[in-house]
Amino acid sequence: MKAMILAAGRGERMRPVTDRIPKPLLPVAGKPLIVWLLERLVRAGITELVVNVSHLGAMIEEALSDGAALGACIAYSREAEALETAGGIAAALPLLGDAPFLVVNGDIHTDFDFARLIPRATALSAQGTLAHLVLVDNPPHHPRGDFTLDKGFISAGGGPCLTFSGIGAYHPGLFAGLRPGQKYQLATLLRDPIAARRVSGERYGGKWIDAGTPERLAAVELLLRSG
Repeated sequence: MKAMILAAGRGERMRPVTDRIPKPLLPVAGKPLIVWLLERLVRAGITELVVNVSHLGAMIEEALSDGAALGACIAYSREAEALETAGGIAAALPLLGDAPFLVVNGDIHTDFDFARLIPRATALSAQGTLAHLVLVDNPPHHPRGDFTLDKGFISAGGGPCLTFSGIGAYHPGLFAGLRPGQKYQLATLLRDPIAARRVSGERYGGKWIDAGTPERLAAVELLLRSG
C-alpha cells in the first residue's frame, strides 16, 4: 500500500515564516510537522511514500532525503506551481501506480492509526467506490463542517455535518480524467461521486488538529509537550 503526503502548498496563513521555510518542515515538539506523519505511517506498515513538493520543495527533499532514516522509501512529485489537492494527486499518479492508495494532508497532526485504512483502500475496487474519507468533529475554526455521514456513505447535506480530516483512501480511477499539470480541487472532483454514493466515509473521534495557522501549530506543540 502506498501513501501520499500533500506538501506542496505555500502556507499563506503561516506567512511570513513560510516565506523561508515550507510549512511541513515547521518544527513542533522537536521534529518537523511532516516527520510526525511519516513516523505514524511507517508505524502502520506503510513505507512506500510519495511527497509532492513545490514552494521551497528542495528544502523538504534535503530534510527527508529518500526516507531511509525514517524506515521509509520516499519518491517526490515535483510541481513547478502548486496544483492544489486533486491536481497534485493526479500529477503523482505515475508514482502511485494502479492500485488504491492513501493520501494525507501534510499540515495536520493526529493519532489516527493509518493501518485501519488499508482494508478500506483495498476494498474500493470491489465495492465500486472511488474514495473513502475520514471525517472528524468540527473544530472551532470550521464550525459548519463539510460532509454528512449517511449509512457509511458521504453525503453533501441532509444532516449534521462533520469536517473532512484531510485523510482518505482513493482509487486512481477518480483522477483518470484530469489533465496532469492542471489545478484541480478535491472537493470539486468529489461532488459527482458523492451524489452517486460512490464515496464512503467514517468518523474519527481521536486527536486531530489542522496546524495551518500559528495558533493551531502552537496547540499541537502544547498537546505533544503535555504527552
